[in-house]
Order: sequence, then structure tokens, then C-alpha cells
Amino acid sequence: MASGPFNSNDPDVVVIGGGPSGSTVAALLADKGHDVVLIEKAQHPRFHIGESLLPMNMPLFDRLGVRTEVEAIGIRKHGAEFVSPWHDHSSQFHFAEAMDKSFPYAVHVRRSEFDELLFRHAGNRGARTFEGQRVTGVDMDAGKGTPDNRPLVKVKADDGTETTWRPRFVIDASGRDTLLSNQFDAKRRNRKHASAALFGHFANAERRPGRFEGNITLFWFDHGWFWYIPLKDGTVSVGAVASPAYFKRRKGSLEEFLMETIALAPKLAARLKNATLMEGATSTGNYAYDSKFCRGDRFMMVGDAYAFVDPMFSSGVYLAMNSGFEAATCADLWLKGEAKEAEKAFRHYEKVMKHGPKMFSWFIYRITSPAIRRLFMAPRNIWRMQEALLSILAGDLFRNTPIGPRFWGFKVTYYASCLGILPQAVKTWAWRRRNLKESLEALK
Repeated sequence: MASGPFNSNDPDVVVIGGGPSGSTVAALLADKGHDVVLIEKAQHPRFHIGESLLPMNMPLFDRLGVRTEVEAIGIRKHGAEFVSPWHDHSSQFHFAEAMDKSFPYAVHVRRSEFDELLFRHAGNRGARTFEGQRVTGVDMDAGKGTPDNRPLVKVKADDGTETTWRPRFVIDASGRDTLLSNQFDAKRRNRKHASAALFGHFANAERRPGRFEGNITLFWFDHGWFWYIPLKDGTVSVGAVASPAYFKRRKGSLEEFLMETIALAPKLAARLKNATLMEGATSTGNYAYDSKFCRGDRFMMVGDAYAFVDPMFSSGVYLAMNSGFEAATCADLWLKGEAKEAEKAFRHYEKVMKHGPKMFSWFIYRITSPAIRRLFMAPRNIWRMQEALLSILAGDLFRNTPIGPRFWGFKVTYYASCLGILPQAVKTWAWRRRNLKESLEALK
């Protein structure tokens, strides 16, 4: 734990953003004895979408020391269900059947509770935490010519009070605000994917009985897909993800358009026939992006501050927290003056930050493909390919689990399936390309 108390405006590290990645890296660095300042623009608890976690989050909670608390606010997710309007059956995937059977479940959480839990934990481990304060800029050259060359971090509180910090190191965990990426003009739109989401929470929605009550369900429909996430308080989070071109059709209120969109998925509508939409609907543009780099001289980007692809497969919180662990290793070595080992860790960090989004993106780009839908609706464990698929869906991307050859086998099977339904596959590809082009042009 931090050896404080610390009280100067010259900390070792300033972490910008009190979401999962920021709170994780702040807690870990404070635990190693560093003076860490964690700055969050909002006041916890605050709403955030992204309620579904992955099994590989669980060992991270163990390492962070918060597993018991997280499980107390969550509902267990043992797997995922896929429902297609073009099939009479649903398809079930259980994490216990992955290549490594050690991680059989994850949890769904209310992000307002979960994010606050991690933020308070960082404070308990010794980080100095601040809420309702927005970082307005970072001058990496402010200390040029001085012995320790410290950056200048400018902050403005909700009450208008302005503060400056001079840390040795800056970690950007600002999420989709992408503070440093924007400041360095390094943010890049993903030219292969664009999506938007419309979502709400429902009371009295149908839930599965027994131990699978918490399983997530994905419903396909003509324009994209829906998530269906049961939460511990009895509500269900329901969201539609489609191209921005589809959402431009909206004429009425967000609530009306959400219900109109749900009606396009009859099997989903059936589960919600007795449900009531609570607190209205919310929309967000999930435009995919990354940055030209994830680290530089005296700074790093973690989580969504570096890249965001899509809410598909619930990968966001896991990738964010994992990046927090990796960043803590890098920053700790750098702060201790172990330059050679730090540089090695930084290079590894760059590989990790690219690998996770790349693995999930392959599926995300193809989720509306009829070929991928056929494979998910009729899974077969030939050459352990289904086990490898489950391992990927569980987030098992950074260990030595031998998923690589099986994943290539799955890809070959996918492309062979495309050839078998070539006219339909080409039609879907052209539709997706047209929507993507329209969405990207709208951003110019």
C-alpha cells in the first residue's frame, strides 16, 4: 500500500479517469508505494453502459482483491445464448466447456455500482481520489529544461476551481473522451466498422430459470443485433446495436424507436411482452477507433482511451482492466528507474493493446454475416474449435491456452461456409459496406 500520506501537487502519477482501467492501475501503483492521484470528471455513482463482464475478469478481481465485493453486486453469467429469427432453435454456449475449464462463469453488474467499487478500492489502497473534476489539458513539455521534466496537468472542478498537478508520469484512462489521443491528433477512425446503440432497462422481463438465469442472450435482427443482460436487481438491460444509417430512420422519441426496433425481433419482443421500460431509453454512437500509439515519453493510454471497437462479446471492461494491470507493471518499472526492464515492458504493452481488439474485431466485423450466424447456431467441436471459440469469448487471449491453431481452423470453416452460400454472403457484405460508407461519410 502507498506509504503516504501524500499531499503535494507533485505526485508520481496522475491517472485521468476513474473507470475500470483508471481505478485498476491507480490501485496497483498505490499498492506499490507510489504517490498516485486519480481524477474522475463525474461523481460516483454515475451511469455507464457495459454491464456484462467476461470469465477472465475473475482472476483480475482476485489479484486486485475485490472478487468477493464484485460477486456481491453481480449475477453470475455461465454462458451465452444466441437467438436467430432464421432458425427455430436457440444455441447455447457454456464457459465451462472452454479449453481451460477453470473459469466457468463471469458476472453482470450495474456499472454505477461496479465502477464506484473499483474507484473506492483505489482510494483504500492509497491513491488520492478526486471526483467532479475534469482534466482540461496536459502539457507534456511544461517541465522541459528542469531536472525531472515533469508534465503539467490542468484540472477544473465542477465548482469552477482550477488546479494543476506536476506528476512524473501520466496515465490516460479517460475512456472515449480519448484526451491524450485527441491532444496529440493521434485518434483514428476505424474504416472497417461503425455502429451505434440504443438501449434501456426493463422491469418484469422474462428470465431463464435456475442457474442460467444470468446468461446473456444475443438476438439477431435484420439490421444488427440485440443484447439481453439480466441484472441482480431483477431488471434486464436490452440494447440494439446497428449501423448509424439505421438509427437515422428515427422519427419519434428514443423510447418509441427502441420499442419499434424490438418489434423487429419477435423472439425478443416475446420475452418483453409483460415488461416495462424504466427511466427511458439512451442512445450512443459506438464509432470504432484507435490511436496511432498507446504510450510515449512519460505517458500511457489504457482501456478505451486507446481503442474501442464494439460492445459485442462484452470485451470492453476486461480489455480495460487487463490494460490497467499491464500499464501498472510498465509505470512501476519506469518510476523505479529500471529503464531497460521498463522499455521491455512497454514493448510488451504495445503488443497486448493491439492483440485484444484485433482478436475480437474479427468476429465483430462478421457478426451480421449469414455464415457466422450458421456457425454459431450449429456449433461443432471438431478439432476442439468450439472450445477455442469459447475460450476467446471468455477473454482467454493473453495466456498460453492453445487457441491459435483452432481459431485458424474456425476461420477456414467460416470462409468455406461463405462459399457455400456465396450469393447471400455477397449480398450481406455489400449491405454492410454500403452502411459503413454512409456512416463514415456522415462523420466528415
